[in-house]
Amino acid sequence: MNIFIAIIVLFLLSGIRVVTEYQRGVIFRLGRLVGARGPGLIYVIPIIERMVRVGLRTITMNIPSQKIITKDNVSIDIAAVAYYHIVDPQKSVVAIENVYDAVNQISQTTVRNVVGQFMLDQFLSQTIDINEKIKNVIDVHTEPWGIQVTAVEIKDVTLPDNMQRAMAKEAEAERERRAKIVAAQGEFQAAEKLGQAADIIATHPVALQLRTLQTMAEIATEKNSTIIFPAQFMTTVKEALRTLKDDEEVV
Repeated sequence: MNIFIAIIVLFLLSGIRVVTEYQRGVIFRLGRLVGARGPGLIYVIPIIERMVRVGLRTITMNIPSQKIITKDNVSIDIAAVAYYHIVDPQKSVVAIENVYDAVNQISQTTVRNVVGQFMLDQFLSQTIDINEKIKNVIDVHTEPWGIQVTAVEIKDVTLPDNMQRAMAKEAEAERERRAKIVAAQGEFQAAEKLGQAADIIATHPVALQLRTLQTMAEIATEKNSTIIFPAQFMTTVKEALRTLKDDEEVV
């Protein structure tokens, strides 16, 4: 009799379950869905009820690298990562057989379909928008399964070698174009300023002499033996010599 009672007690105690904070227990009673229980200590009637544990934490899922052809017929390899979590434990158990495998498969298909709608230049320049579009498409498919996709990020893009060389040449040509434009703009601005300076000097002849003296002072600081005669000084010397010669002829 004592043995029989002990067996019954052990049988009843076997229905005690502990569900952690980040889990829920989906209960089936004789095959019918009862609901989700937890977290904490719950009781499952042995034989009559069955519990399926479902995790609610965010899952990081790697989307394996796959070859994708862009809209302009460039073959690239893309790997991505998706973040999702279960918001409805009952749907994740009842609506689909293996929710994790299903999310992985639909993510691979969505990445291939969405990226294939863009040209390579658009894909490289609009990665953030493409990530958001992929997330929204996956979220629409997984919502009936009780899944919410929080983010999808493209983490690796591999281009063909010939395309890498072509893009490198294009980038180099673009840098050279910008350098030439900057140099031309600098020449234009310098010429414009020199023209304004010439106009000012033309209206103020003394300014040219002051500029000449400043230049001579700058050269003198270098401690060299170069002697510079301003053009005005040479003109003055020539005029003096011409005056002396005229005076001698008069005498």
